[in-house]
Amino acid sequence: MLKIFVNLIHSLLLTVMLLVTSSLTASELSDSSKKLNLLLSEHWKNAQQEQVFFRKDPDTFRMNGKLPSFSQTSRERREAYNLTLLKRLKAIKFKQLTKEEQITYQIFVYERQAEARSYGQLDHLYPFNFYSGFDRYFAGAPDNMSFLSKKNYDNYLISLADFPRYNNEHISNLREAIKKGHTHYCASFENYHLGISKHLVTDINESVFYKPMLNMPAKLTKEQRSSYQKQATVLIKQKVLPAYKKFYQFFTEDYMTQCRTKVGISELKKGDEYYKYLIEYYTTTSMSADEIHQLGIKEVARIREEMKSIISDLKFKGDFNDFIQFLRTDKRFHTDSAMDLIEKASYITRKMAAQLPKWFSVLPRTTFDIKPSNAGGYYVASDGSGTTSGTYFVTTKEEGREPLYTLEALTFHEAEPGHHFQSAIAQEVDMAEFRKTLYHSAFGEGWGLYSERLGKEMGFYQDPYSNFGRLTYEVWRACRLVVDTGMHAKGWSRQQAIDYMAENTGVSLSEVTSEIDRYITWPAQALSYKIGEIKIRELRKMAEDKLGEHFDIRTFHDQILSNGSLPLDLLEELTVDWIALQLH
Repeated sequence: MLKIFVNLIHSLLLTVMLLVTSSLTASELSDSSKKLNLLLSEHWKNAQQEQVFFRKDPDTFRMNGKLPSFSQTSRERREAYNLTLLKRLKAIKFKQLTKEEQITYQIFVYERQAEARSYGQLDHLYPFNFYSGFDRYFAGAPDNMSFLSKKNYDNYLISLADFPRYNNEHISNLREAIKKGHTHYCASFENYHLGISKHLVTDINESVFYKPMLNMPAKLTKEQRSSYQKQATVLIKQKVLPAYKKFYQFFTEDYMTQCRTKVGISELKKGDEYYKYLIEYYTTTSMSADEIHQLGIKEVARIREEMKSIISDLKFKGDFNDFIQFLRTDKRFHTDSAMDLIEKASYITRKMAAQLPKWFSVLPRTTFDIKPSNAGGYYVASDGSGTTSGTYFVTTKEEGREPLYTLEALTFHEAEPGHHFQSAIAQEVDMAEFRKTLYHSAFGEGWGLYSERLGKEMGFYQDPYSNFGRLTYEVWRACRLVVDTGMHAKGWSRQQAIDYMAENTGVSLSEVTSEIDRYITWPAQALSYKIGEIKIRELRKMAEDKLGEHFDIRTFHDQILSNGSLPLDLLEELTVDWIALQLH
């Protein structure tokens, strides 16, 4: 009864707010809107100059002339500028904004407050993790860029020339990390140097940095192409490779000799405060580590029961571990050809594309490519310029190649209706520029995991082995809640975390070890998947219960995605408002 009363009050308040907004004079609305839009315009211009976009997906890093700065001076400059934005925001009257502007205002305030908190934390001491880092993002950038004009090549050469400065600033921050005892855990980082040394090639033509020179646009003259190739060769030899060599020497001789022996970030000085900050940053909630840990245990138990049910239905003779071993070794679940795997993933995306209009009324225009990867399956969004596509990367290397029984789940998560779908729509919606590339991990990864499950409702996973593969992905994300908080807040050892995940998932031991090292070196990020997915499912159930026969899955999905990336509390608030409007 109390819940019904609270919902009624919320609906009445929403109606009053809309009436108040509609009764404002045109001049009041204009003045408030002008102040906000001017502020947003100045902020976006500043962000483009800095080339540091707070809370943006790091996988989307691309070069664009002079590289961003991460020196102490630049951090202090950005911190001071952010404080001026917060002060100016107080002068804008929220109630005098339109409904759409109020949403933008709420998100902008949330981001600026979060950015203000970030400057008091330790982020700059950790510019890399087991998964990736500034050096790998820089090396991977050319493959995600379009080279169509002289300007593209001119900017690229500027980036190559600027890399030594960029590299030195990160090394300086890492020296500070050594001094403060905030290096990475030894066992988790023992092979990171291999990702650095692979760029120390003797033949420039084999360098990833020379690839843009191998297939240049025809509209460039022969002389222009030759000039760019010569300039790139000189910069790679004299600037880029020496910088990578310097970083390699620093990493092996200085950093790793001071690597930490404690697994959990909370065991380090100010680490407990930092982990709490990271939980809030990645989940956009105020949940405690213990709450998340217990939620993970509950989810793992639920999903394991579903997995056992499939094994029972298949009448498999053996226990859970026997079934996992069967999946890992039976040839029907694997392919010997990298191209065959990509072709199968492509087929899945086309079958999914045909189903999307039944579940969404707004479809993205931007396309996506499918490329091989040696670093796991993931997605890189378009840069929004209209000259680059999104890219879905599939693991094709022989050791660790994606098994066929998880390919549907991976594809739905990374491509459509997952990351490509959500990011493309955000870039195409008419809203403030900063919102188009904003990436709250709980929202983005939560939607990706929700998309895996949605695939089943859409008629996929007809093969029970593929459905089991979906569940191996879901239980893997649930285990993250347990092991991440276990290691960083409850004193778990690395081996304890490995054993727990190996026992409860269908992931191979080598993959489990890699995943645990990812969580050790990237605290709290892995919590975002399950927490975000659970929230989206809760909101859908709320809408289904309140709207009954009037619930429309297409419009529900549209409203979830139509505002771009959101912190979970605001996502819930807007969903409640949307439900109220559907009832009127």
